[in-house]
Amino acid sequence: MLPLTKLLLRRGPPTTAAALVRALSVCQHSYATAGASNNSYRVFDRELKRAQRDRAASFPESSRSVDYIRDEVAHRMVDRLYDIRGKLGTILDLGSGAGHIAKLLKPEKCDQLIMVDSSGMRGSSDKARPAVNLPVERVVMDEERLSVEENSVDAVVSSMALHWVNDLPGALIQARRALKPDGVFVAALLGGDSLYELRTSLQLAEIEREGGVSPRVSPQADVRDLGNLLSRAGFSLLTVDLDEIVVNYPTPFHLLEDLRAMGETNAVITRRPTLHRDTLLAAAAIYQGTLYAQTEMHGNSDGTVPATFQILHMIGWKPSDTQPKPLKRGTAQKSLKDALES
Repeated sequence: MLPLTKLLLRRGPPTTAAALVRALSVCQHSYATAGASNNSYRVFDRELKRAQRDRAASFPESSRSVDYIRDEVAHRMVDRLYDIRGKLGTILDLGSGAGHIAKLLKPEKCDQLIMVDSSGMRGSSDKARPAVNLPVERVVMDEERLSVEENSVDAVVSSMALHWVNDLPGALIQARRALKPDGVFVAALLGGDSLYELRTSLQLAEIEREGGVSPRVSPQADVRDLGNLLSRAGFSLLTVDLDEIVVNYPTPFHLLEDLRAMGETNAVITRRPTLHRDTLLAAAAIYQGTLYAQTEMHGNSDGTVPATFQILHMIGWKPSDTQPKPLKRGTAQKSLKDALES
């Protein structure tokens, strides 16, 4: 597993600043509506996101080299799956990507894996990836339109995919419908504080160079929202928590390079098509703490720059008559006061 902080070293110079401009609004993703899915409110261009994922998958070597975040999150998710007692018959991996979950599952935990992803290339373009030791069915399907038979799977998992969904509540409802009674939903997505170092540096640079701040941050799920969203989607026995992964990069441009190779570049429908090169260079200088000889704002003393990925984890169960339920008020045989005094 990846340590909490990792220093990435790259050979050769990073991509030029001009080529990285398109990557600056990355990872500012998330949920858009608070009710059932009606496709009336769209933040992300799903076709563009699919194209970005296809493009990243078409370069398997570079794509594999930037799997460190997805692999680490997958490890943490699978740890949670293995904490669940018993064998899970059929697992549906929503937004399966290159099989980060699949390569960690073993036959003693599940019988079959259904890998669903909007990109048909991500799960099959890289022949050098580890083999999967389970019967696998690969399905090309938009994560927002989950066409799966109701009550058909024992678990739905999703790792690093739902932060690009326009209607997160609708996606959660579809996942619950696919589950059998007492089935479990386990997911991880990027949270609102992800890449805050990059965002604040860019905002300060725009104020300095252009006299204002462009709307580059799209709606994101907050850990305080997830419990309500899971409850409204019909799940019970909820668990929500967060953790952070901090990665140190040689320069901000190496961070942008990796985000592009991950397929995590901007797909906001109202995205601004251009960014002044001068603003980009100023943002990099602010990030590293070299602008106007200022003290480090985000940069480390050794010249590297940290990037924080906030990961939101959620677990919910489809209701079932077999699940434990709280007693009705007034039915207790002993008061809390008596229990504390005894």
